[in-house]
Amino acid sequence: MRPSIVLVDDDPIIRMDIREMLEERGYLVVAEAKNGEEAIELAVRWKPDLVIMDMKMPIMNGIKATRIIRKVVDCAVLMLTAYSQHETVQDARMAGVTAYLVKPVSEENLIPAVEIALSQKEQMDTLKETLMQLKQSVEDRKAVEKAKGIVMQAYALNEEDAYRKMRGASMESRISLNKLAEYILEGRTEQLSGMTGNG
Repeated sequence: MRPSIVLVDDDPIIRMDIREMLEERGYLVVAEAKNGEEAIELAVRWKPDLVIMDMKMPIMNGIKATRIIRKVVDCAVLMLTAYSQHETVQDARMAGVTAYLVKPVSEENLIPAVEIALSQKEQMDTLKETLMQLKQSVEDRKAVEKAKGIVMQAYALNEEDAYRKMRGASMESRISLNKLAEYILEGRTEQLSGMTGNG
């Protein structure tokens, strides 16, 4: 699937030039805006992979718009500016800008910057996904441990036997150990095979 891009600059000529460069390389420009306020609206509506945005614009500048966009939409932001002073770069980074490009924009510097911004977004997405899976795995383990404690108490079993009993019930009932733990913690063991009696 082609990466989707929202293009933001108060100069329509610059927007047209950048759009042409991007489309020639197969990128999909889904919308254009001329100030930060419009950029926020379009980012929320389109949820693009990338927003390419000028820093200095009327109504709302690019840095302020980036701060808001990064809070509500999971996208990369490539900031365009005529300035490369240290403070400007710092402000952009603090706002959550992914990559930074000093004007005038040419195809030679635009395309690599776009690719870097998109690749950083991809890495962040992968990292978030991994963190979520790890968090879920820790939660699942905690639930199984708690449920095992209940089984040990209910059936006067040691830890190993309680775990074995849970594994057996999980296989007989054809549900995952995590789901079984959930049922035990909710006190819903009566419908589970292998959780009643002494087996």
